[in-house]
Amino acid sequence: MAKAILTIFFLLVSCSSAPILTLVDGQTWCVAKPSSDNAILQQNINFACSNVDCRSIFQEGCPCFSPNNLMNHASIAMNLYYQTKGRNPWNCHFGNSALVVMTDPSYGSCTYE
Repeated sequence: MAKAILTIFFLLVSCSSAPILTLVDGQTWCVAKPSSDNAILQQNINFACSNVDCRSIFQEGCPCFSPNNLMNHASIAMNLYYQTKGRNPWNCHFGNSALVVMTDPSYGSCTYE
């Protein structure tokens, strides 16, 4: 049964004209959902930063400080928590205000671990 399902999946994927996203090293990141409100983002920052070192967010001049807004800071904090706790899907839930992404969200000199 499992082999039949796998074969059907392979046929569907191989016949699709849509591009297939592949993970080079299986790396994933956790970021804030764009639809999250500011109060939730602040709660996520508080929770994540009570468990991991968030100095890279709050010190002006650090690579990930800018842009200085809740969406950016929450994404950095939530990802730090997610990475530290082992990249488990449940470590990127944050009350359904986060997303696991397969595209590196790093920008400029700010590197998401």
